[in-house]
Amino acid sequence: MKAIGITTTVPSEVLIAAGYKVVDLNNVFITSEDYDKYIDLAEREGFPKSSCAWIKGIYGVCRKNGISEVIGVMEGDCSNTRALIEVLKSEGIKVNTFSYPHDHTLADIKKSIDAFMNAFKVTPGQVEAVRNELLYVRMLARKIDELTYMDSKATGFENHLYQVSLSDFNGNFSGYAKELEGAIGEMEKRPAMDIKLRLGYIGVPPITCDIYNYVEGFGARFVYNEVQREFAFPRAAEAGDIYSQYMDYTYPYDLEFRLEEIKKQAGIRKLDGIIHYTQAFCHRSIEDVVIKKELDIPVLTLEGDKLNRLDARTKLRLEAFMDMLLDLKEVGN
Repeated sequence: MKAIGITTTVPSEVLIAAGYKVVDLNNVFITSEDYDKYIDLAEREGFPKSSCAWIKGIYGVCRKNGISEVIGVMEGDCSNTRALIEVLKSEGIKVNTFSYPHDHTLADIKKSIDAFMNAFKVTPGQVEAVRNELLYVRMLARKIDELTYMDSKATGFENHLYQVSLSDFNGNFSGYAKELEGAIGEMEKRPAMDIKLRLGYIGVPPITCDIYNYVEGFGARFVYNEVQREFAFPRAAEAGDIYSQYMDYTYPYDLEFRLEEIKKQAGIRKLDGIIHYTQAFCHRSIEDVVIKKELDIPVLTLEGDKLNRLDARTKLRLEAFMDMLLDLKEVGN
């Protein structure tokens, strides 16, 4: 089975129907023990130091791991992807493209996905057959989400990891289903954990994954991971077809649409506060201005760059934020 790299979540149902093994280049980058070698390689090749670590990491993964074909998302994700794929093309890597249409209409989404299917020579029927197979895996991820915010048995990091991995199903959706089944079985046997603070995490998945364990040291827990949950398509079972499923996917569209779901989940999950994570040199960090205006619960904004662990200043800010939230809860009670 031929591997194809993706720079963010795309309609993987199309690629699987076409016989590809999907590889999320972001996941390969961030789970590497020496992830920084990918960044160093990109900078040696001329990538600016003042550019996103994720973009440099993706480039490094392609070079170091012999990725010969990729999907670049030209609209609805990273503004630097267009430049990245130009570099990859110049180095002989086959580049395919996909776009989430700026006009968030079903007609435009259908046009974009149909073009994607035509490029990979698959039919809507083949894609729907794969989509139906993937629904079971997506429902397992939804169960882990419920074990996090309803039953207090799954950790914030587990919630992050098992949902974010649905971008490529770890390259094997049937094998990943078995992994999720095993994880759920183990989680269900745990006693419910006491949670002093219920936190939400919004924004791109973090390069500093130790944030989850750090907040738990203070009795807090992330019970909502916004973008990771969207990668898992928790509402896919309610969608009538592939077009509706990607119409309902909040991440690539306008901020107003994203905020509707964030506000809804903040209420359902009874969030005490939100961490908005932004990546250095990312255009999405500007959205923080609107997010803080629109949300009626406390928001702490953190920015990450190359370092894959929290620095002392960020830990101090997190601790102060959690102290404030605890004080607010005491006053409210």
